[in-house]
Amino acid sequence: MNETLTITRLGQRGDGIAETPAGQVFVPYALPGETVRAVRDGERAQLVEILAPAESRVAAICPLFTRCGGCAAQHMADAFYRDWKRQQVVTALARAGIEAPVAEIVDAHGAGRRRVTFHARFEGGGMLVGFMAARSHGLIAVETCPVLAPGLERAPAVAQMLANRMASSNKPLDLQITASDAGLDVDIRGHGPAGDKLRLALTQTAERLDLARLAMHGEIIVERRPPLQLMGKAHVAPAPGGFLQATAEGEERIAALVSAAIPKAKRVADLFAGCGPFSFRLAERMQVHAVEGEKAAILSLLRAAGATQGLKPISAEQRDLFRRPLLEHELNGFDAVILDPPRAGAEAQVKRIAASKLATVVYVSCDVGSFARDAALLIAGGYALEGVTPVDQFRYSAHIELVGVFRRGKTRK
Repeated sequence: MNETLTITRLGQRGDGIAETPAGQVFVPYALPGETVRAVRDGERAQLVEILAPAESRVAAICPLFTRCGGCAAQHMADAFYRDWKRQQVVTALARAGIEAPVAEIVDAHGAGRRRVTFHARFEGGGMLVGFMAARSHGLIAVETCPVLAPGLERAPAVAQMLANRMASSNKPLDLQITASDAGLDVDIRGHGPAGDKLRLALTQTAERLDLARLAMHGEIIVERRPPLQLMGKAHVAPAPGGFLQATAEGEERIAALVSAAIPKAKRVADLFAGCGPFSFRLAERMQVHAVEGEKAAILSLLRAAGATQGLKPISAEQRDLFRRPLLEHELNGFDAVILDPPRAGAEAQVKRIAASKLATVVYVSCDVGSFARDAALLIAGGYALEGVTPVDQFRYSAHIELVGVFRRGKTRK
């Protein structure tokens, strides 16, 4: 049954929220100030019609918007969208009882996302390849995507051809495709180990598709050219499927914020360093100790460091910082620490930092909730949060990243 609802505000995921006598109702793709007709199912509703659109509403740039689950905010005008994303950071800090200046959002979309994951399922006698449908476990076929970088124009067709080659397994697949300076870098997950026959078939397919590299579950099937990414002065070949910032512009902007926060540092620790996007840029003017839990990422970093001239010394250590965080006596030897943990944050490491004499911490986060939790621990340990800069490299999504700078007012004795 249809209901008429008035939207009062936006939720964290971008859903419009209506206040009713029965409680809040979340309406995807509705905006504050709008009157809408919707079909309600508990606290969620499906938008049927916009009776009175808001001034902040604009036309979506993609015909698949609202059907494809990849974007949540193509209907928002730019100023409204930017304020909504920034407010996520402000709200998360306030809920944690933290007062700190929050800068205007940094647009880091650049040329677009350089990595994309397609899902493939055997349906109707063939392989259906695409993105997850909005709020569904189904798939929606995608021929082109406006938020991807130009280097990924071929990605949908490449994903379809590779999935077709593996259709006989009848297994659901995830195909991660990354644009590199040498061409497309593909890592396929979900199939399990590849036998000799499949490896040969995939090698031949990689040749026909002119792929730079093709891997399965991180194991390289064929590398025709190193899939290099430029990080500062270094040309780095990340491990298959390894972490990479979503956009090249995002990596540059975040690295610049990190560097600007520690202008006088001489020796820093780069924790959760990945394959070195911050390490290589910082090493142009200071010594860097990179720590990362993934062995493949550390090997990529070391190979690139050995081939790059004009850098200060970079040392590297494979270490699980969740189980074995750097201890106080180790931290005290650095002028600053950079943290770039996964979504779960870095609680164990932050507790050690809070107990140390370390002067400066630059925290790069992809989750405002875990950042706020960890920030509260640092503040309780004597740090002040100097400021936070939100960075948007996932345009039209609800996702926001940030860089926070913490300083200790007085060195502990």
